Amino acid sequence: MSSSAAAPALAAEPTTILSDRVLHMQESATIAMAKKSRELAAQGIDVINLSFGEPDFQTPQYIKDAAKQALDEGYTFYTPVPGYLDLRQAICDKFQRDNNLSYKPTEIVVSTGAKQSLTNAVLALVNPGDEVIIFSPYWVSYAAIVELAEGVAVPIVGSLENDYKVTAAEFEAAITPRTKAVMYSSPCNPTGAVFSRAELGAVAEVLARHPGIFAIADEIYEYINFAGEHVSLASFPEVKNQVITINGFSKGYAMTGWRLGYLAARQDIAAACDKLQGQMTSGTCSIAQRAGLAALQGGRASADEMVQAYHRRRDLVVAMAQDIPGLKMPVPEGAFYVFPDVTAFFGRTAPDGSVLHDSGDLALYLLNDAHVASVAGDSFGAPDCIRFSTAAADDKLRTAFERIKNSLGQLQ
Repeated sequence: MSSSAAAPALAAEPTTILSDRVLHMQESATIAMAKKSRELAAQGIDVINLSFGEPDFQTPQYIKDAAKQALDEGYTFYTPVPGYLDLRQAICDKFQRDNNLSYKPTEIVVSTGAKQSLTNAVLALVNPGDEVIIFSPYWVSYAAIVELAEGVAVPIVGSLENDYKVTAAEFEAAITPRTKAVMYSSPCNPTGAVFSRAELGAVAEVLARHPGIFAIADEIYEYINFAGEHVSLASFPEVKNQVITINGFSKGYAMTGWRLGYLAARQDIAAACDKLQGQMTSGTCSIAQRAGLAALQGGRASADEMVQAYHRRRDLVVAMAQDIPGLKMPVPEGAFYVFPDVTAFFGRTAPDGSVLHDSGDLALYLLNDAHVASVAGDSFGAPDCIRFSTAAADDKLRTAFERIKNSLGQLQ
């Protein structure tokens, strides 16, 4: 070959080494806002963080004691992928006691938090292009998890007039030949709405007419219910085999840092989740599982005591929010959030001359001016709204909403 021959063309440098999966994924809005509030706090600013859905209570002492005992007893080795058998049996007992549902331990998979249980369920069911209907407003990670599975998230927005709850008729109207599943939470994060027996019964009737569609029912806030009865969708026998129930310990037992959740599903779905988890994280923390077992065996007394405080805080915040002109919201029946419509403030001008175009602008304004962290509603599928957690201590909630009222009152 002649020395003057042209050298072969080099391959173009890739524009990025990262996968499309990561590049297209949104950062969790709650985590992002918490990060911003921590940055301000590090500067010595007194920030009241109402962005995280985290109880301000300590884990009950008897649960901590069980964890210490587990260490002393040598629970320091790998655990079975779906969880210790006695913990799974205790979860079955809990379903029977609280929900009148009969499950076997082989139909339970314990995971590193309810978020992993949700992810397991979606990855076990959804193929590329499958549609997953999401009752909206929804928890921030639902759509991201569906997209991770290469599915198509199909939000249906519940109206403010119906306490943000999607109706069975709206659900059925959204079904297409590509619908594989539906996801919802009750009590709901972010709205605090609780579906009644009649409302879920109507949803069950729709599911029964579509046996190829599965429901992923997120019941992590089950115990934090001010309306009275908690209803599990799986308790309707005609659709039990179509329902994957998600629950955990973080909210009811103030065990957020323990990262312990679980799902209940029919045998083949549970086995698929077991298989997936075996290739990702394997069995979750041994010490957390022993603590979870103690939590369930200890009953609901500690959870009910915390719920009394959440109920009081809900009433406190609702009264203060209703005293702020422009905030519109139903009274939450569960969980520990308020989710007001804030469109009255769109287009208004802040003292520094900036214009607030949307709930994201408003959330940042409240963080910088009132030093109160919240989460904009667009991440929950409701861009007209903003979420405040009511899980903080009473005095912090009073101070926060006094600041919010003052800051909103400065808008022109």
